[in-house]
Amino acid sequence: MKKFLIAAVVLTVALGGCRKENAGQPETDTTATAQSASETSTASATTTGSTGGVVTNMTEDDKEFVSKAGMGGMAEVQMGNLALSKASNADVKAFGQRMVTDHSQANNELQQLATTKGLALPTELAGEHKEAFDKLSGLSGAAFDKAYMKHMVEDHEKDVSEFDKASTSATDSDLKAWAGKTLPTLKSHLDQAKATAKKL
Repeated sequence: MKKFLIAAVVLTVALGGCRKENAGQPETDTTATAQSASETSTASATTTGSTGGVVTNMTEDDKEFVSKAGMGGMAEVQMGNLALSKASNADVKAFGQRMVTDHSQANNELQQLATTKGLALPTELAGEHKEAFDKLSGLSGAAFDKAYMKHMVEDHEKDVSEFDKASTSATDSDLKAWAGKTLPTLKSHLDQAKATAKKL
């Protein structure tokens, strides 16, 4: 029992000595490290967007293109779904399905890009896109087929022109790259829309 008490006392004294030795050590290193980490965190917060990408100050033209592309892409998907339920021609239905598939993918890519840049995309159809959708909603069968494909030709002619311009003149490099990547698909859509419209 005495040996146990002696051992406990020796251990306590030894620990106390260690504490005193550590107490004499300067603590500036850990403080500096903490400040450095804090500064790094603050700097990081100002240079990254909500998805971790670098935030760039987009020009008004770039922002307008993002908004138009978002609205147009959403319209293509909604009208494509309309074609799947209202079209009577198999080629028109197939085109509608392609619109849903391809534009859903492009819309997801644009959404990620917009989020990274701190921009919000449109969530509801408006303007000419809403008018076109409402008009097509009131049609069915052969009348729908002709009106839908006519609109798709006109719409994709505008899209190809706007994406072609953005792929060469957009100030934001990420947006320019996305427009350039998407352009060939839109040209293919236009070719298919023209070919399908001629059959009706």
